[in-house]
Amino acid sequence: MRVGVVGLGMGSHLAAWCERLGIRVEALCDRAPAVLARAGAALPDARRVSDWRDLLDMGLDGVILANDFHAHAPPAIAFLDRGVHVLSETAACADEEQGRRLVEAADRSSATYSLAENYVLLPHVRLIREALPEIGRVTHIEADYLHGMSPQDVNSLIGDPGHWRGTIASTAYCTHSLSPILALTGARPVEVTAFTADTTAPRQASVMAVRLSTGALALTRNGFLQGESDSHWSWVSVRGERGLAESVRARGDQAWSVRVRTEGWTQVDGRAREEVRVPPELSLDGEPVERSAEGTVLLLQAFRATVEQGAPPVTGVREAVEASLVGVAGARSLEQGSVPVPLPELG
Repeated sequence: MRVGVVGLGMGSHLAAWCERLGIRVEALCDRAPAVLARAGAALPDARRVSDWRDLLDMGLDGVILANDFHAHAPPAIAFLDRGVHVLSETAACADEEQGRRLVEAADRSSATYSLAENYVLLPHVRLIREALPEIGRVTHIEADYLHGMSPQDVNSLIGDPGHWRGTIASTAYCTHSLSPILALTGARPVEVTAFTADTTAPRQASVMAVRLSTGALALTRNGFLQGESDSHWSWVSVRGERGLAESVRARGDQAWSVRVRTEGWTQVDGRAREEVRVPPELSLDGEPVERSAEGTVLLLQAFRATVEQGAPPVTGVREAVEASLVGVAGARSLEQGSVPVPLPELG
């Protein structure tokens, strides 16, 4: 399998894992010469280009899009139209029109679209999925994607108009929290109401209440708030009709564990069941994979299975666009004073 990688910030990390997994990186692309040269030194056999359009006619099997957050849809559509499989970083689209054009492109293409959403495959999310039959139908679900950083470091990102984080709404980067919610519930988002976490620093963090098609309510927190544990900035809590499964807020490897509780009234003996479950290790070539990298490894393996074997994407185009458009609708909700905003149906 031969791929190109566009955008060599996170793309360099993905390219390194591709090589380790036996996925050949045929081409590297970045607008910044120094970034391109540095990535090329690590992968000297890969062709280097500064414009993603130069990859369109290279006969690649797939392309990994890790360019700027708001700029993924146009190249994704172009590669799909050339029959090149796409693995795109978030966000899938910047607005509803882009999202609809992306869905149409994937529908007419001989290739597939996958969102590079590794959070749905992290250890604690996989454990929660396994526990869902025990806790019953999901009635309420929460997920965080938060970073604890100094005010100076936060301002260097969201206050820099030259960095994509300085141009996006506080609700936009919501897919790492929302995609696990949608994957675990099998639901689509119907309506979103967004709030600024702290009105004295409105761009630092947002909270969104998302009504799901199943009737359940989801809460997501996204951005920069203090006090997060070591769980790669991800926390998920699922309440079902019979109990709860949630990731543990703790340091180190404990952060990937999950607390599962089923209520006493669901048991023959009337006693509640509660335990902390530890995920099994993921190994590669006989060596354990670092916990925070497990989602990336499983994601790339799944992308290869999609390209080579026709397996369905972990997160397909409609799920990707729906998750991304929650952030768009959330921004509109904030602009209108935190009013509910309906989500479009993509068909």
